[in-house]
Amino acid sequence: MSGTTPKTVTITLDGTNRKLTVPLMAGTAGADVFDIRKMYNALGVFTYDPGYGATASCESKITYIDGDVGVLQYRGYPIEQLADSSNFLEVCYLLLNGELPNAKQSAEFNKGVMHHTMLHEQIRQFYNGFRRDAHPMAVMCGVVGALSAFYHDSLDINDPESRRISAFRLIAKVPTIAAWAYKYTIGQPFMYPRNDLTYAENFLYMFNAVPTEDYKINPVLSRAMDLIMILHADHEQNASTSTVRLAGSTGANPFACIAAGIASLWGPAHGGANEAVLKMLSDIGHVDNIPEFLSDVKDKGNHTKLMGFGHRVYKNYDPRAKIIQQACHDVLKELGIKGDPLLDLAMELEKIALNDPYFVERKLYPNVDFYSGIILKAMGFPVSMFTALFAVSRTVGWISQWQELIEDPEQRIGRPRQIYTGAAERAYVAVDKRG
Repeated sequence: MSGTTPKTVTITLDGTNRKLTVPLMAGTAGADVFDIRKMYNALGVFTYDPGYGATASCESKITYIDGDVGVLQYRGYPIEQLADSSNFLEVCYLLLNGELPNAKQSAEFNKGVMHHTMLHEQIRQFYNGFRRDAHPMAVMCGVVGALSAFYHDSLDINDPESRRISAFRLIAKVPTIAAWAYKYTIGQPFMYPRNDLTYAENFLYMFNAVPTEDYKINPVLSRAMDLIMILHADHEQNASTSTVRLAGSTGANPFACIAAGIASLWGPAHGGANEAVLKMLSDIGHVDNIPEFLSDVKDKGNHTKLMGFGHRVYKNYDPRAKIIQQACHDVLKELGIKGDPLLDLAMELEKIALNDPYFVERKLYPNVDFYSGIILKAMGFPVSMFTALFAVSRTVGWISQWQELIEDPEQRIGRPRQIYTGAAERAYVAVDKRG
């Protein structure tokens, strides 16, 4: 922790002579925090913080967010610079290792990841146990969790080499798992990964290609996919990342922890947000209905929500949205999409909302989910795959956070407290004497 002059906070329990002085801790950037670990023993009370919005659950060197000014950094590098100059696998190396790779390290890392893109052939049969109409996230939860039944050689979480191999395997195999989940639902043959392609190209190939035709890589689409992956790679201690860390604190193997993260990401308030954008657009129905819809949004007595605008963390413009906005327009231009009612509606909604004083004054700007949903729709991904793609991108963040947790000497099993508000102690009454 930074800072040369130790600072403290004194907590006094009113009506008693009990007080506690605790250290005030400062990170590289962001708000200071005070260490309350000794508070219960000293004062007999603990804190109440539903959703942990005012609680730091760990110390981390991976991702920094300043929501007030719209800042997102991976290992100190602004997301804008990484999006403009880097690629997804280089970002993966950065998140996992703390530094950008040199040319040799990059080549070795890329080879290490791509060496593990194939799935054990018995896993192919595992898919047959799912219904054809299963949600891709349900399939991913099951298959990722099942990886621990196939790769016993890398389950020792205390062995750095096992952790390294598990990281490679998860980053490499999750795209294959996701693409096969889609192919299974539509009854097409599974496409095996091609290690001569980039990470994003390989995913698009496995998702779109069929054995009977050559698949041509579109550089605009593969760049957009790579960009989406970079922007979603990590996002500090969000719900799914916290889930991965909580599972990891028990000593669970990395495959189980990532499966837990996928399950958490599935929620519509988290990874399902871009699905909600498309549903909102579908409910609006036509550009002519936008004024009435926005009027309902502004009506405090109405529960209509403008999905894809604003963000819980970012009180300013989502920095990822600024980056992906241009990619969104590039994809629509490249595909020559004209006359798609949903996409036309989205573009018109963006234009109106960005110029409406009501939304501008409240800083309700389009967020990354708004544009990513439009891009994925334009590229032909079904809505059910949106969250699965999020999971593909976020896997490296989860693994990086899990690895940091395991290597943290202060890590303990997660065990939140509660305020009990149920019945007071009472005696058991025999069934024949109950009223």
